[in-house]
Amino acid sequence: MTSPETATTGAGAPPGEAARVLRRVFGYDSFRPGQQEIIEHVIAGGDALVIMPTGGGKSLCYQIPALVRKGTGVVISPLIALMQDQVDALTDLGLRAGFLNSAQDLDERHFVEAQFLGGELDLLYLAPERLRSEATLRLLDRGEIALFAIDEAHCVAQWGHDFRPDYLELSALHERWPHVPRVALTATATPATRAEIAARLDLERARHFVAGFDRPNIRYRIEPKSDPKRRLLRLIRTEHPGDAGIVYCLSRASVEKTAAFLVANGITALPYHAGLDARTRAEHQARFLREDGLVMVATIAFGMGIDKPDVRFVAHLDLPKSIEGYYQETGRAGRDGLPSTAWLAYGLQDVVQLRKLIDASEGDEAHRRRLSAQLDAMLALCETVECRRKGLLGYFGERFDGPCGNCDTCLDPPESWDGTIAAQKLLSAVYRLRRERGQQFGAGHVIDILLGRRTPRVAQYGHDTLTVFGVGTELTEAEWRAVVRQLLAQGLLAVHGDYSVLTLTEASAEVLRGRREVRLRRDPRRPARQAASAPAETTARATRSDARRAATTDLPEEARDLFERLRAWRAATAKAQGVPAYVVFHDATLREIALHVPTTLAALSEISGVGENKLNKYGEQILAITTGTAPDSPCPGSSGRHDSSCTPPTAEVGATLFGDGPDGPTETQQTGPDDQASTAIAALEQARVGAAADAVGVRDAVRNWSRPRW
Repeated sequence: MTSPETATTGAGAPPGEAARVLRRVFGYDSFRPGQQEIIEHVIAGGDALVIMPTGGGKSLCYQIPALVRKGTGVVISPLIALMQDQVDALTDLGLRAGFLNSAQDLDERHFVEAQFLGGELDLLYLAPERLRSEATLRLLDRGEIALFAIDEAHCVAQWGHDFRPDYLELSALHERWPHVPRVALTATATPATRAEIAARLDLERARHFVAGFDRPNIRYRIEPKSDPKRRLLRLIRTEHPGDAGIVYCLSRASVEKTAAFLVANGITALPYHAGLDARTRAEHQARFLREDGLVMVATIAFGMGIDKPDVRFVAHLDLPKSIEGYYQETGRAGRDGLPSTAWLAYGLQDVVQLRKLIDASEGDEAHRRRLSAQLDAMLALCETVECRRKGLLGYFGERFDGPCGNCDTCLDPPESWDGTIAAQKLLSAVYRLRRERGQQFGAGHVIDILLGRRTPRVAQYGHDTLTVFGVGTELTEAEWRAVVRQLLAQGLLAVHGDYSVLTLTEASAEVLRGRREVRLRRDPRRPARQAASAPAETTARATRSDARRAATTDLPEEARDLFERLRAWRAATAKAQGVPAYVVFHDATLREIALHVPTTLAALSEISGVGENKLNKYGEQILAITTGTAPDSPCPGSSGRHDSSCTPPTAEVGATLFGDGPDGPTETQQTGPDDQASTAIAALEQARVGAAADAVGVRDAVRNWSRPRW
């Protein structure tokens, strides 16, 4: 294996090979920032640890090297439920891909194993537990491996938010196959997590690539938690009607209640959590991937590896336990680069509940301190009066001068106020209850004392005789709860026990003695109640009608109708093939087609995201739409109609348009319209049963160009 400092061109791979594969197979003219350096380093045989944000193009960093290098790229992924979709997407590009996991029967595994041993796979996906099987190790010994890609590498971090024990075994890859390059990839890792990944995967000598963590298309918003389900409904109705979204809740019960609430109010929503049986989870996940405008309400068990590019919002109804988890989850919005929202409702009870979970957690004191530090960082992000993006990126060690102009604190700067006296009043109430009465109470009772409320409980304990009774009437109950929340966040107050009683901390004394100023964030005034309580049937109609408008608002008027016709064709095509719509084309590609209106295959081949195989497969169908000659019903739809507008061009047409390798053809083979029509009919008749074989045939043609002459 070459060292991490090896030059960027691999032996036998001609210069520019990676860029040509990018254009010909994937349909892109240029790499995203950081991609090319990583790809060429791995092609040359170097090991790499890649930290790149969701939507930054991590998968190309191992897919292209696997195509250029000799052998099969082996991808280690924990995402068993998504492997089929990953393979489908690669097959639609004309690549040869397969997977091995525990969900397959014996015949399916034997078929994929035979493909691997026969050199008939470009990429093989493996669940990490497969590498604990000696049979799998022997299988890999008998084949030719281009590289190992370790996806979702943060799963190896033992105290991380997505720890997978099987990942700890992956350091053995280097010991058994020392000359096979390894690339580990993740979207989320602090400097400490990166060091842990490198140590546990034996990648300390590998070259580390850290792309920027910023997702500029995501607008970050954190609001006080008050009637959160209603505020979520308002968010969906007013800002994201008809959009796909993910809503995260901390508990299974909350997931079920929230999903039911949304459905009752006309929003198409499904629950997802570990308490559902495997079949139901798989069905709900498949619907989310394949249907437009569906909202998934889930625990954090859902989302890792979801490659749905048009998720327009991610909402949290409960506070995440760490910034790593928050960044990973919010990063599932806007993978296509279009404007998206990350919305979080956060309140006092969140802090109390998570503090209790930490106190009751397994592990030693050092582990609990680590969890507390992660929560403290998350609380600081919630309570900041500065740019949220600056705080978020700073946590990962990335400097951002800001303001970003795309978070709530930049767009509507919050007010900061001197809360020292309010803090002293509240801390004094907690102190006097403990010191004078030997008692401890939760936040609600302490606030009643400060507001001078003679509730039955206050009267029962005689707390109306305390000197702090009624000294806090200058603030409302909601404002006092915000004070409690922020004192907890700053470590000036703590909660303990099953009843979440308030207690002082070592830092409390500095405030009580007047030696420390306390700056607090004033929560913004709640907006007037909007039409969140409209009848469900009215909302259902509005959501369906707004779905189209939401998808086309940033397109010129003249392009919107074409975009909608392209989306309808894509939906029918995807349904006929049994794949998610984005596997056919991303929205971004359809938008570009709608804007440029190509009328020839050569013009269509210039559109970003239209590679050779997709041009061969869908080119004539798209041109029939852009030129207005398509039938009313798209050819791949359920009617089963066939005509000349469904005709795919020959493979030679695609090869010529995308440029030839040194030994490639120089002329386009011409065919008559009758020959094309009969070819199209035969291809469509065999689409379901012969898709994989067709992909292999196309890929073989591409391979003659894109593979080095070994």
